[in-house]
Amino acid sequence: MTSDALTRPIDTVTSLPPRRFEFSPAAAAEADAMLAAGPAAMWRALLVEQESEAPILLARRIIGAFLDAAPEPAAGDLAAAEITAEDIAAEVATARIRLRPLIDTLRACDAETRRVVLRQRAPITLIDGCWNDIVSQPATQPSAIVNQLVAHSFHVHGAGEAGTALTRSRRRALAAETVFLPDLTARDFLGRAEARPLTVRIASFYLALSRLPASFLPEIVAVHYAFGALALDDRLLGAGGGSRPGLDRILRDFLAFARDSDTGVADLRRLLRAVRLVIRLEAEHIGSLVELARWHRNLSLDAQVARIIARHAPYAGSQHGGVRVGGWRLSDRLADPELDVAQFVSELRGSRQLRPGPGGNRLLASIKLGGPMFGIFDDREAEVLTAWSAAVAAGEPAGAALEPCAAGDAEARHWDDAVGRYRPADVDLVDEGDGDSRQLFHRLVNIENFPSTLTRSREYVDQVLARAELLFAGGAGGRYTDASWFDYSADALLERVEHIYWTQLVGPYRPLDEIPDRDAVIAHQKRYALAALVDGAWLHRIGNTGRLDRPGVAALAAIHADEMGRGDLAKNHLTLIDRALTSMSIELPHIRQPEFTDERVLPEPPYAFANYQLCLGLFPDSRYPEIVGFTLGVELFGLGELRMHEIQKMRHHGFDSCYEDAHLTIDNVSAGHARQAADIINDYLDSVERNAGSAAAEGEWRRVWRGYASFALFIESDLVRKLVVGRAN
Repeated sequence: MTSDALTRPIDTVTSLPPRRFEFSPAAAAEADAMLAAGPAAMWRALLVEQESEAPILLARRIIGAFLDAAPEPAAGDLAAAEITAEDIAAEVATARIRLRPLIDTLRACDAETRRVVLRQRAPITLIDGCWNDIVSQPATQPSAIVNQLVAHSFHVHGAGEAGTALTRSRRRALAAETVFLPDLTARDFLGRAEARPLTVRIASFYLALSRLPASFLPEIVAVHYAFGALALDDRLLGAGGGSRPGLDRILRDFLAFARDSDTGVADLRRLLRAVRLVIRLEAEHIGSLVELARWHRNLSLDAQVARIIARHAPYAGSQHGGVRVGGWRLSDRLADPELDVAQFVSELRGSRQLRPGPGGNRLLASIKLGGPMFGIFDDREAEVLTAWSAAVAAGEPAGAALEPCAAGDAEARHWDDAVGRYRPADVDLVDEGDGDSRQLFHRLVNIENFPSTLTRSREYVDQVLARAELLFAGGAGGRYTDASWFDYSADALLERVEHIYWTQLVGPYRPLDEIPDRDAVIAHQKRYALAALVDGAWLHRIGNTGRLDRPGVAALAAIHADEMGRGDLAKNHLTLIDRALTSMSIELPHIRQPEFTDERVLPEPPYAFANYQLCLGLFPDSRYPEIVGFTLGVELFGLGELRMHEIQKMRHHGFDSCYEDAHLTIDNVSAGHARQAADIINDYLDSVERNAGSAAAEGEWRRVWRGYASFALFIESDLVRKLVVGRAN
């Protein structure tokens, strides 16, 4: 960080002031239902349902339960003047050294056991770094600690290239071990991974933490440091790529900032407690993997066959015709939910299906090319069935029956009990009132504490989007935008972008002959300041875990990282707007603070646009096409006449134009954000057309362009008034 570019003390916050959480009564009932549905349902809710209240309340309960069940650090551990980053690093290093021989034992397993272990670890391996998903948000920026986490997250996400993201490198390492799993968000992901309860519980804690990072910033830093410093997945996979640049620095800085904070001792206690929780969770999981490997290695051939049958029985259907085993129709036996697999294997041993015949036994013949079960079993399963058939034919006695695996079950029950008992004392169940635009702004900035606002936010987004279509017919009359409808093609979109850039943004530019007076320049800056204070907010949830492979997401996440300076505090756009406002003697509390609700320095009208940006950003899944289109509007607006006039006016009066300067360059239409936004649209619609057809692509295009028009709706207020009057007449 180039500190000489900073004109004010940096934000060294290590935790936000504690606030209560507000949920609707309906969310509480839904969260209870999720808990009752079991670990897999909880995992899926946390991972997939990121736009509703109940998973956030579920996350609050999981986080609280895990932290409460972890040992409270002794007072002697946390003398603020004594504890050092080296002390914590040594504690983590000791755990790493202790776990290393266990991991090396797992790496030395036979190939099939190793695959079982890697599949089991995958739900944790593939969400590495999830806790940083939304740590960068309006409530936390531009914190120095958060900016370091942004830099780490940008690295983990592949610096805008999904192919180089950590998850991709991890999947390549798994594929090299012939472990192939569906997308994280696939319904059968946990089933395909054969995820055990402890695996799902630990992964759910990490996912839960990713939902509430502003409320648990010390814990985020602790998990990020401890998980990264342990580096267990890198060692288990025998592949690098998981390292975090500056991992030691973030720990040192956190401790240094905490010592100078009023909440320092409490933050240190929270940090150390969470570090030790991670060590405990990772030790428990590695221990369960060792137990799982031991169980798998000791499986007899009969037990291995039983596992294969148990896996495929639910899908057998009625395809087996009149085949009988043990006097029962095979289709009926396999369809029985109470199937005794061990007994079935015993009966299969003496069945005609395994008796040698002219073409070999019927079972093996059926799974070969041309047989009725060819392709049902994978290569490893076919090898087991072949070896078992040979053992039976040779007269070898039956091996030990399949015994249920209990790896990690005791620990999982502990966490189950903890989550089931825990009731957070800081949760209020209330129905959200209406409130004015300033109160809504406060709730949106601090959305972690006000999830009950999500319903109102969705309604507001949809109202704006519906109204934005007004510009489909009259948008060509815009001063800085052209949201008029046109039939989509990749070339047509680029032509429209070029037209807006040259005709409406750059073409009209002439240097000002007269500079407005100082007060007029400040007043104009105040008009746009609120939108600048939430710069990038519409994208802050776009790259969440499980979504990076979606067309355009990695590039959009990179744009958000650019807005936040890619972790360089001096380049963070919120730092830049703060510099600009300070140069005009405009002093404001942080937008997360309740005091900001009472500020009257900024005019009222801009709150509608700022609130829309904040609301739109809360729905990165269901309103993704609209976010893509809105991004084009924002990034194009950073160019041309308006921006250059502001630079001229600010420099004339001796104000800092750094915020305007940054957008004029970073948003450029040749390779900057404006061009990137157009390319993202084209890539996204191309993917839709290839995968879902031209009709689907046309529907998505309308949504994309409606997103662009929603930006124009706020910028072209004079045009919108004329169109509304014209429609009324």
